[in-house]
Amino acid sequence: MGQDQPVSGAEAVIASLAECGVTACFANPGTSEMHLVGALDREPRIRSVLCLFEGVATGAADGFARMEGSPALTLLHLGPGYLNGGANIHNARRAHTPMINLIGDHAVSHRSLDAPLASDIAGLAGPNSRWMKSADRVQDAGRLAAEAYVASFGPPPGPVSLIMPADTAWSRGSSVFRPSHRPRPAQTPDGAIEDAARRIRNGARAAILVNGSALKEEGLRACARLQAAGVRVITDTFVPRQARGAGRFAPERLPYFAEAAIKSLEGLDLLLLAGTRAPVAFFAYPDTPGRLIPEGVSAASLGGPETDSAATVARLAEALGAPPPVAPPASGAPEFDASKLNPHSVGALLARRIPEGTVVCDDGVTASLPVFMAMESAAQHDWLALTGGAIGMGLPLAVGASVARPASKVVCLSGDGAGMYTNQALWTMAREGLDVISIVFVNNAYRILNIEWARTGAGEAGQTAHDMLSLGAPEIDWPQMAKGMGVPGVSVETTEQFDTALAHALEEPGPHLIAVRIP
Repeated sequence: MGQDQPVSGAEAVIASLAECGVTACFANPGTSEMHLVGALDREPRIRSVLCLFEGVATGAADGFARMEGSPALTLLHLGPGYLNGGANIHNARRAHTPMINLIGDHAVSHRSLDAPLASDIAGLAGPNSRWMKSADRVQDAGRLAAEAYVASFGPPPGPVSLIMPADTAWSRGSSVFRPSHRPRPAQTPDGAIEDAARRIRNGARAAILVNGSALKEEGLRACARLQAAGVRVITDTFVPRQARGAGRFAPERLPYFAEAAIKSLEGLDLLLLAGTRAPVAFFAYPDTPGRLIPEGVSAASLGGPETDSAATVARLAEALGAPPPVAPPASGAPEFDASKLNPHSVGALLARRIPEGTVVCDDGVTASLPVFMAMESAAQHDWLALTGGAIGMGLPLAVGASVARPASKVVCLSGDGAGMYTNQALWTMAREGLDVISIVFVNNAYRILNIEWARTGAGEAGQTAHDMLSLGAPEIDWPQMAKGMGVPGVSVETTEQFDTALAHALEEPGPHLIAVRIP
């Protein structure tokens, strides 16, 4: 629905998005976006956050939306700005995160001149956009902004792109629009639920692979009922958001490596899919299947990412007459070897100290799984994982999660290689006073690539290969780098040092960085 008073295209877009309910913009603007910056300056309903690199802006928008359930806005400068943010837009697309990318463009009259920053923005943004339009006419600007908001919800949700020519932004003649509706997730057909329940009742050895809303509080209760009814519950390896911690049902996690994943599914007759698709290996390997469902196992979809998987698992539990959920027994603080500082001891100490409501943003790569496992008994928290495999997501994700949840502690787990992709996020944490504890695992190597070197059969590693997979010489000084961006940082080498640093960071508001030196 529009309003009658004509405004500039920039004002119409920003005010329309505020009317839709957008409350945060993560921005790295340029000359073409100055009128949009002006419109944001006059819009108190949207918090504007400057990011020094577009990959931080897009990753932050992902983290914000995973916690809020509704999109944030990014403001990007032309095609190169979009490309700089592209890796984390890819991750957001794989997480099915609603996100509105507002991409500035040259004035329509200037496009034909092929200026140095001109590019095919539509061609660049199209593959990662579930909706994309260009506001070439000022009278369309507000309407397209509201349309973009609606389109970001899908289903399935995902990033959308609104291209904004500079002359549309500065010209008057547009109107403010409100959203026509907010799309809801699809529902699994009754027949699919009934067929799955019948096969289970008939004795099929069944498991269900889940993702999406099934991993939030209510969905997990239904998953616990399915487990009690004899159905194994497994999550995808990497999920956008999972409720975890003491008192919550903890499903199995599908292993990352293809051989282990296939083995974990052997012995089944039936694999149900809810909120996800049939699992495949991250990469191809010699003499290893790409599809992870073993031969002889029948797969049946109860709906992909477009569906409300929490409702799906609840309906299946009802169809099976599954017993009510029972809270898992308290497992107590995890044991660990205090003489060794490693991912497991870090996870155990986090499990003992984090407050309820903490948000964990995971880009720890090889260090993540031991931390994840150790924190099963921690206070209740949310875990946000690396969904698309493009490292460099953790620090930006933590920025967005903290903006969305200012009263919560946010813990970022990052590898040192991953963190170097988007270390500019530390500056934004300092500027915005975000309550984020960034834990960087420092092993001076791309450890996952050293593992993959052997798995792919690439041969004997010589000096060049060694240097390509190493981060030493010179060694990165994380505390000094953090300090240079306004974030207090410390390097630790023992569990006692880590525990002391963690306790201080939890007590002292604002951003902190702990560089954990591991072998």
